[in-house]
Amino acid sequence: MEAGDDGRTNDTASPAEEDIAAAFLRETEVIEESMENGQKVRRKGIYLLPNLFTTSALFAGFFAVVAGINGEFTTAAVAIFIAMVLDGLDGRVARMTNTQSAFGAEYDSLADMLSFGAAPALVAFTWILQDIGKTGWVVAFLYVACAALRLARFNVQVGSVDKKWFIGLPSPSAAALVAASVWTFHSFDADAFGFKLLMLFIVGAAGVLMVSNIRYYSFKDIDLKGPVPFVVLLAIVLGFVVISVEPSVMLLLLFGAYVASGPVMAVMRKMKRSPGDS
Repeated sequence: MEAGDDGRTNDTASPAEEDIAAAFLRETEVIEESMENGQKVRRKGIYLLPNLFTTSALFAGFFAVVAGINGEFTTAAVAIFIAMVLDGLDGRVARMTNTQSAFGAEYDSLADMLSFGAAPALVAFTWILQDIGKTGWVVAFLYVACAALRLARFNVQVGSVDKKWFIGLPSPSAAALVAASVWTFHSFDADAFGFKLLMLFIVGAAGVLMVSNIRYYSFKDIDLKGPVPFVVLLAIVLGFVVISVEPSVMLLLLFGAYVASGPVMAVMRKMKRSPGDS
C-alpha cells in the first residue's frame, strides 16, 4: 500500500503483483474432465464440504500416529475411530449434495491409507509389536502393504462389483479391529507374551483378510430415508448404551464379530454347495 497526495492509502495492487497471483492460481487450479449426458465437461476447482470431512479424517489419522509415538495409545485408538466416522461422512455428504468428484475419490483414498493403513500398524507396533523384534515390524508392514493393495483394488473395482458386498475386509473395519484391540488390551495392562502373540495374529490376519476374496456385507442397501419400525430405533439406543458401558471391549466385540462374519459365511456357503452326506 502507498500513501497518496491526500494522505489516503492506495490499496490497488501493482500489475506485477496481480500477474503473480493470477499465475499462482492458474498453475495450482484443479481441472477435472467428466462425461455428463454424453458430453465431456471440464470443471475447475474442488468441492469444499466433502473434502473438509476428508481432511478432518486425515488429521485424525495423523494425530493417531503422533499419539502412538508419544505413548498415548488410548488416545491414538480413539482418534482412529474418529477418522472412521469422518470417512463415512465424507462420502455420504458428497452423495447428498451431489458433489462427487474424481479428486475427492483420490483424496479420500490417500487419507484412508494414512488413517486405516499406516496409523493402526504404527500404533500397534509402538505399543507391543516392537517387543517381538523383526517379526513385529514385518507383520506391521504386511498390514500396511495389504491396506494399500486393498484400497487400490477397491478403486479399480468401483462400478463393477455388487454394491451389497465388499470384496475383502474393508480397511476401516480392519483398522477398527486393530485399534479396539490396542485400546482394550492397553486399558487392562495386558502386556504378557501371550497378548503379544495375539496382537501379532490380529494385525496379520486383518491385513490378509483385506486382500482376500472373502465377501463382507456393505450395509449400502439399507434405506436410511425410509420408515423403520420403532423397535429398530430402540435397538440403536440400547446399542449406544451398551457401548458406553465399556467402549473398548464392546467395540472390539462388535468389529471382531464383523471381521469373523466374512470367513464364517464363506464356509457356510461352501458347505451348502458341497453334496450332503449320504
